[in-house]
Amino acid sequence: MKIIHIVRRYGPVGGSERYVWETTLELAKLGHQVQVLCEVCKVDKPAGIEVHELGEMFYRPRWLYYWRFSRRVAHWLRAHPQPGWIIHSHERVSVHDVTTIHGPPFASVRDKPWWKKISIRIAMQLFLERRELRVPTFIIPNSEIIARQLANYYPEYAHKLTAPVVPGVVPNVERSAHEVPKDGGIIGFAGKEWKRKGLSLAVEIVAQLRQQRPHLQLWVIGPEASEIEHLFARWQGGYRLLGWRKDAEHLREIDVLLHPAKAEPYGMVISEAMAASVPVVVSDACGAAAQVTVEAGEVIALSAPVVEWVNAVEHQLSRTDTPPKFVRGWDKVAQEFVSVYAQLKQEEEK
Repeated sequence: MKIIHIVRRYGPVGGSERYVWETTLELAKLGHQVQVLCEVCKVDKPAGIEVHELGEMFYRPRWLYYWRFSRRVAHWLRAHPQPGWIIHSHERVSVHDVTTIHGPPFASVRDKPWWKKISIRIAMQLFLERRELRVPTFIIPNSEIIARQLANYYPEYAHKLTAPVVPGVVPNVERSAHEVPKDGGIIGFAGKEWKRKGLSLAVEIVAQLRQQRPHLQLWVIGPEASEIEHLFARWQGGYRLLGWRKDAEHLREIDVLLHPAKAEPYGMVISEAMAASVPVVVSDACGAAAQVTVEAGEVIALSAPVVEWVNAVEHQLSRTDTPPKFVRGWDKVAQEFVSVYAQLKQEEEK
């Protein structure tokens, strides 16, 4: 097959960007012809994939940036017609056959009071989102949560939704099995957007656990220490603020990943922890919660009382077995895309 992928930043520089990067590499390995249309390529262009850069633009205001990128994509495709090519977008464009949705619908703004919805920014964001969903034949959500939200806010396009195609994961840490001390252990929290990902709740959970486990530690990966030090004002040690890390070495040390996010379209940190056989305790607001089996950890309702979270983390700290490794290669993601492309071809032949 011949496939064009559209993404603003091409390269493994973020969650959705890694999704596109890894999948296009796998599609090329499978023998498909792949082109990438992007604003900028953030890494060396991979062999076997033709990458077209449209040039960087000012990012603010965001809606104008998205609209300008969309215009550049449409102009490039008019100037360089691609008959027979499937166009798979990951952005707010208007010239695609398939789109993958990586985040929650902006249409959730409809639930806010009317005075918070009157602005050109909101009007344009809603226009761009609806257009992205109206144009293609198929819409691929990257998690069950995103699929449900799209069907709720855009029921008129629900028939276009495919089964979710969740991200793959590359196991890059081998964690040796070890028993957690009864009075200690290490809880890991990872995420730069610490408010949305529930760090305040994580601090409260671990603080309560430290009453029974005085040597328990909380390691925070992602935010700068200066942003979150105030959350530990009453602590006397027992925590490490590690800041942003490109590697996953912390997975060798932590005993449980705690991710009580308020909203998380997927949550790659969850699948990465499971791939390293680290037990997880996550909220039901995480897309990756659908992949958390009883052997891998626990999923807790975001509305649950803190004591339920405390008990779940304590249960994972006390376990004596090693969770099975979570396995989902990016080749599997590419194969699921190919199945959607095959459906698209069938629809075109009708």
